[in-house]
Amino acid sequence: MADQKKMVEDITSMDVDFAKWYTDICKKAELVEYTSVKGCMVIRPYGYAIWENIQKILDGRFKETGHENVCMPMFIPESLLQKEKDHVEGFAPEVAWVTHGGSELLEERLCVRPTSETLFCEHFANIVHSHRDLPKLYNQWVSVVRWEKTTRPFLRSREFLWQEGHTVHATAEEAVEETEQMLNIYADFYENDLAIPVVRGKKTESDKFAGAESTYCIEALMHDGKALQAATSHYFGDGFAKAFGIQFQSKENKLEYVHETSWGLTTRTIGAIIMTHGDDNGLVLPPAVAPIQVVIIPVAQHKEGVLEKANELKAQLSKNFRVKLDDSENSPGWKYSEYEMKGVPVRLEIGPRDIEANQCVLVTRHNREKTVVSLDNLDEAIAQKLKEVRDGMWEKAIANREKKTYKCTTIDEIKTALAENGDGLVMAMWCGDEACEDKVKDETGVGSRCIPFNQENLGEKCVCCGKPAKHMVMWGNAY
Repeated sequence: MADQKKMVEDITSMDVDFAKWYTDICKKAELVEYTSVKGCMVIRPYGYAIWENIQKILDGRFKETGHENVCMPMFIPESLLQKEKDHVEGFAPEVAWVTHGGSELLEERLCVRPTSETLFCEHFANIVHSHRDLPKLYNQWVSVVRWEKTTRPFLRSREFLWQEGHTVHATAEEAVEETEQMLNIYADFYENDLAIPVVRGKKTESDKFAGAESTYCIEALMHDGKALQAATSHYFGDGFAKAFGIQFQSKENKLEYVHETSWGLTTRTIGAIIMTHGDDNGLVLPPAVAPIQVVIIPVAQHKEGVLEKANELKAQLSKNFRVKLDDSENSPGWKYSEYEMKGVPVRLEIGPRDIEANQCVLVTRHNREKTVVSLDNLDEAIAQKLKEVRDGMWEKAIANREKKTYKCTTIDEIKTALAENGDGLVMAMWCGDEACEDKVKDETGVGSRCIPFNQENLGEKCVCCGKPAKHMVMWGNAY
């Protein structure tokens, strides 16, 4: 293992103050900047480039599964929002309202979309008439507004970017299959592309999306032991369809209601990357979404032939990788720190002696290991290093989750595990009674995150009341 000495001195250590460490990285890696609009952020070019790569990967997978992109209005009339009672009640505390158009009072308030179920439902009611019109598989990439009281870059802000998929189907079976398919797409993206392990599961009744019959989710564990809801996928049944009159003529010539789904992922994904993989030197970015996969640092660039060779390598490597050549007048040491801060997966160093020996030095960000490689097979060597970075990040994240997962059979065991080890994922049995769910939260401080699909029998009794258990539940504190 290479020397892990901290290279960037002005980042607060994560072990000293994790929240401050997170904010330091967001600012110093030039991901975001604060604005005069309270609770909102500027996503700077480097941060937005990460989002663009996330968007590109997921958008491709959505389209591979038959989904089309659309764009709904930003504003929702209050009367439209009120059509689905549970839904509007669930979002009421977070809704921002437009009351004036110019200097004139509007006849009806307009909600700035916190989510777009009602708009999609209105649209589906207008365009779906026959079984031949189904399914409709739609997605949109937009911003939404939720009037959060406490905000933090990427994790919670009053306006944030996301994608929201909305689909309608002829049968409940098709809709449930869609809900599960999209959850698996999210999980595969998190695990394979972002190197972040997730738990796939179902939300409890008290924690499901407002208006949904069931909510599925993927939950990730951050470095500090807190959970983060990484993405959700909802099965709505025909509840929204009945509220909005979305009906179709079936093959049997009967008038039936559609079955609906909704699923989404947001820019909090960037927060998940930071808090899962980052270290005291800054970001550690998964190669799949890193804006720069390889940075070329010329050493002794004032000497003859160095910059020429560096430019030659950039032209060669740019055919297969996202490459940057830093030929600025800053010292090599400054550049090393800068690109460590920015989490660039692979650093390529080349100087006069390297050129003479037909070689270069590759440094991997996740462990700072140096390798001397021949220039003859450089593309293959870098591809291998990028794979090593992703795999190394995965192994570290898995090890952290295993270390911070506690299996408990009583409330006292939960308290002891958290007191001795700090935040983490608590696995414990539950009877299904909401009163017990609430009591665990009240007495231990950790709430239910999901009912994992992969169930393990940790005992026959509920962790709270001692009655027969129905499920193993994952509990934890969360962002």
